[in-house]
Amino acid sequence: MPIHILPDDVAAKIAAGEVIERPASVVKELIENAIDAGATTIHVEIKQAGRRLIRVSDNGCGIPAGEVETAFARHATSKLQTVQDLECIRTLGFRGEALASIAAVSQVTMTTCTGDGQVGARLRIEGTRVVRREPRAHPRGSTIGVENLFYNVPARLKFLKTDVTERKHINTLIARYAMAYPHLQFSLENDDRLTFRSPGSGELLDVLIEVYGLDIAGAMLAVESGERGASQEERQMQVWGYVSPPDVHRGTREQITLFVNGRWVQDRGLTFAVEQAYHTLLPVGRHPLAVLQLSMPPQEVDVNVHPAKSEVHFQHRNAVFRAVQRAVRSVLLGQAPIPSVGGATSGRGVAGAAATQAAMDLHAPAGGGSALRWSGEFETGDVEPTKLPPLRAIGQLGQIYIIAEGPEGMYLIDQHAAHERVMYEKLLAQHAASDIQVQTLLAPLPVELAPGQAAELGNWLEPLRALGFEVEPFGGSTVLVRAVPAVLSRIDVRQTLVDVLDELAVGDEPLADQVHRRIAAAACKQGAVKAGQTLSMDEIKGLIAQLEQTTSPRTCPHGRPTMILLSRGWMEHEFGRR
Repeated sequence: MPIHILPDDVAAKIAAGEVIERPASVVKELIENAIDAGATTIHVEIKQAGRRLIRVSDNGCGIPAGEVETAFARHATSKLQTVQDLECIRTLGFRGEALASIAAVSQVTMTTCTGDGQVGARLRIEGTRVVRREPRAHPRGSTIGVENLFYNVPARLKFLKTDVTERKHINTLIARYAMAYPHLQFSLENDDRLTFRSPGSGELLDVLIEVYGLDIAGAMLAVESGERGASQEERQMQVWGYVSPPDVHRGTREQITLFVNGRWVQDRGLTFAVEQAYHTLLPVGRHPLAVLQLSMPPQEVDVNVHPAKSEVHFQHRNAVFRAVQRAVRSVLLGQAPIPSVGGATSGRGVAGAAATQAAMDLHAPAGGGSALRWSGEFETGDVEPTKLPPLRAIGQLGQIYIIAEGPEGMYLIDQHAAHERVMYEKLLAQHAASDIQVQTLLAPLPVELAPGQAAELGNWLEPLRALGFEVEPFGGSTVLVRAVPAVLSRIDVRQTLVDVLDELAVGDEPLADQVHRRIAAAACKQGAVKAGQTLSMDEIKGLIAQLEQTTSPRTCPHGRPTMILLSRGWMEHEFGRR
């Protein structure tokens, strides 16, 4: 077949395929145009999940009657003039492809007016061909109706999902824009039924109530970045929004919503930064809810890297990572409530049941930003430590829990989880100060490892030594342990070394800054007091006092809660006192 130039309509449909993937893609492009036009109210109407009709109405600036047809030409835009403008993009749209792409695969009717006594215009386009143009009265703003999406591209039409799935994508999209622009009022009408309306009050929390409901929104913690300890690059950034407390979590990362300069983005590195802020605070396989806005100079972020503009490149990627991580972590350590029975909490917000599932995964999620370095600033004094209320030791329950009284009620403290937290932070503090206290064994202890563990041991000798474990090969699969950290002097040395190597073998190779934490967490799990171990009153008081000095006293290093509050209000209710 000879080389030839594709017909315009074919080229237009191919180009549209890069921008318009599904009905939600149309909604996205039209909403972004409305926002760029200065709209304060944006109404979206869909029928049959957007297959039959998508209509977006706004009260923005409108389009002059003489420019309506030009607006549907490829690469027609009012948002940039020169290539230099790409270096400082301040609008959501800029390529001039959206309307042309939508018109190429649907039947479009636009009615628009600039106001000021001007007559509006109405334009009908079918598959890039103008079929009708006429004057039409219309309030200031634009209404764009998109009918029969992909009617002329059946190959794309058959790949759409069920109506339920396509509606979900549209619902999620509109909720995101409502959260990104809480001062704008968004509404969605689905098959003649109003299903969503944001208040447009300017308060993000009001939008969260509409999206998540009062209980979840009321539990969310406000995030606002500060400048303390930040680099020069970080001081040019602002991070604000809301995140869930550790006891409110989900099974997927879908509820981590991130905006950069008002643009919703999908970025594994930023998602990883949010999740790492919850390090040791969440159970394994669970993920937080977060709605975060990141503001930075537009010249430091490149948005022209993806057809749908959902991915961006940062000039100072590590600084962005640290800014998000630091802002979220400081809030979690300072405000996260203690899990409580009966709905009350010790701290801000409304907490649910305690997170008592299995351990937090201490290694990065697959593909979750392996090129980034974890700053290692979490539990080393860079942020203010979480304070426990003053507690009075009462006794021990079932040789498992410590009973203590506080100002809000009775606290049940898991003695094993609490001791894990104390030893973990003590060991990492010594490591951070390069002052590991070592306990030399009376005689070197031979430990037989599995062949695979012995083969990998060489990769971990240095980090083990940095934490006070003196281990050396002895031949075959046997190693000699000559010393252990003094804080862990009572551990089962054989089992601890095996557990540490098992932990390091899980998943991808951990980041350098994570290795010491994973070793410490696995070792402290072995060294902590066990369930069934009797503690004297002096030991109970000592453990409570040490727990009060930690930066994250509410969870063990693996994410389990160290304590649960039985609130005074709950007890009064159960005893019929109110």
